[in-house]
Amino acid sequence: MRKNLYLIIIVCSLTSCYTYQVKKPADPAADNKNAVAAAPNSMKMKGAPAESQNMNVQQPAAPINIQEKLAPNKNVKINVDGRSYKVIVDKWESDSLVAHPVHNPKKILKFHKNQINADKIAEKRFSQPIADIITVTAYAGIGALIYFLVR
Repeated sequence: MRKNLYLIIIVCSLTSCYTYQVKKPADPAADNKNAVAAAPNSMKMKGAPAESQNMNVQQPAAPINIQEKLAPNKNVKINVDGRSYKVIVDKWESDSLVAHPVHNPKKILKFHKNQINADKIAEKRFSQPIADIITVTAYAGIGALIYFLVR
């Protein structure tokens, strides 16, 4: 029983509630549907053919500005030429990103903005589901410990 308890304690202490998540851009098609739903009924009847044509046409995605996504002091995970790096952004020098690895602030990395895969830029964020799992596991472990001590 002690081995299982130690294993649970070690796993909970090594688990982090922070994960790297790719921020999804706002969907302009969803905004267009909400605007159509909010329009008065008389306008819907008159403009129905034009609106149905507008919904079928996909708007091109807005270009992603890498320099805005990678602001100084952000903790991010980037994909550069097929390799993944967890870095903290230091600054931009014209078209080059200057950053350092998360656990090695003395090492300096430089990447040109064309090398960075803009679709796979993931920010470090708090993950509520993981925090909930850790909390439930901790409560279950405490409950089991109390049960076996009282028994």
